[in-house]
Amino acid sequence: MLSGRVHSRYRRRLSDTSITGREVVIGLRIRRLFCDNFNCGKTTFAEQVPQLAARRARRPLILQRSLCAVALALGGRAGARLTRQLAATVSRMTLLRQIRALPDPQHPVPRVLGVDDFALRRGHNYGTILIDMQTRRPIEVLDDRSADTLAAWLRAHPGVEIVCRDRAGAYAEGATTGAPEAVQVADRWHIWHNLGEAVERTVARHRASLSAATTDPEPQNRPDIAQVAAELHYGPVAPGQRQDRTAVRTRQRWAQVHALLAPGHNNPRDQP
Repeated sequence: MLSGRVHSRYRRRLSDTSITGREVVIGLRIRRLFCDNFNCGKTTFAEQVPQLAARRARRPLILQRSLCAVALALGGRAGARLTRQLAATVSRMTLLRQIRALPDPQHPVPRVLGVDDFALRRGHNYGTILIDMQTRRPIEVLDDRSADTLAAWLRAHPGVEIVCRDRAGAYAEGATTGAPEAVQVADRWHIWHNLGEAVERTVARHRASLSAATTDPEPQNRPDIAQVAAELHYGPVAPGQRQDRTAVRTRQRWAQVHALLAPGHNNPRDQP
């Protein structure tokens, strides 16, 4: 509804983009008008200039877009230093508020979805991060690591064909419940990690067979390469003991524990 009855006038100041390196301030004289709609709860309202600035904004739209671009590219402190050179000085918190005010981008449902845990507060609070594995961009962070939360998200976003996850049972259950038609695979890091653990266990289990398979006409004159490498890295190893990495690491930790139990080092659980 249009109104032509003027209640009062006031001045409005807008910080505009610079001209020849000097800051510019726009002074507007705004009218406050009476509202002729008796069903409206407001008696008066201020006229707006939508092509120039948003409601209650202190900067024009063109400067607002420039500050958003600086904030997204550089962040808080670095962006604030750049605005001083652009003659549009703002604080780092102002730039951060520009980023927080932006709407969340609308991501399409990914074909290959990556699922992994995410530390909201390391050691105390964990969530679940969802990543588009084709674009390498994060999509959403869920509040917890439960199967029900992941299943609810998958049901609300149908179209996922492949779920790339770790060995967590909750993620396996959530993916099976929320997207039963999707194929579940392991990501690259967990494949290499699992392969490394399997190879280490296999080599440690069949070490005797590997030693028997090697032939040496003069074994007493040739040093054991595994023992030399272990002694260089972990210290001397007694004859007859296992020399694989797991065994040597276990002996090293045993020695550290008993060194801490020496006189002068008490067990913290024995304290009153």
